[in-house]
Amino acid sequence: MSEKLLSEKGESPSLVDLKIQIPQELYIAYQRCSWIIVHETGRKPLDVMQEMVCDFLMKHGC
Repeated sequence: MSEKLLSEKGESPSLVDLKIQIPQELYIAYQRCSWIIVHETGRKPLDVMQEMVCDFLMKHGC
């Protein structure tokens, strides 16, 4: 996760909801993928979500 997302105390900043509209198949694939990552790595689901969003934004140069 990007260090910019952490405060000086190492805490996450205030969070907001992000709502996207996707086909059910993509939703199921996302849930399955994130569940696997969480259970294989022991990371928190929120950390996995934030990493996926950061990866998407970096991929598109945002």
